[in-house]
Amino acid sequence: MEPQLETAAELLGVLEELKRREPIFHHPEFGTTRADFERQVTEDFWEIGASGARYSREFVLDTLEKRYSQPYSEDLTAFDFHCRRLGDDTYLLTYTLIQNKLRKTRRSTIWRQTPDGWKVAFHQGTIVQPLDV
Repeated sequence: MEPQLETAAELLGVLEELKRREPIFHHPEFGTTRADFERQVTEDFWEIGASGARYSREFVLDTLEKRYSQPYSEDLTAFDFHCRRLGDDTYLLTYTLIQNKLRKTRRSTIWRQTPDGWKVAFHQGTIVQPLDV
């Protein structure tokens, strides 16, 4: 039933670059301020949370700003990465994430490679049922 996900050889470099950035907004080396996060997303960015709710760019940026206004950390384990080219300079990265050893989600992020670096255009998380973490 599961698809055979294999990243094409010519995309392995892109896969490695994007793996270092996921899960998005959880890598202090890419910044922890609102301005840093604004640089990481496209102007039309939005996401669908694991709850199924849709979130605007502004809502996500507001949430990140609040989150990082005080010390913050989570136990995150990401694995089963796969990269697929969607178009010129646009890629889909999928993976599985275990959060705090309690929640398992499948994640997908659409990334664009721009002159200013990598930017997220869209993100979605889906809870895996049953939660067989």
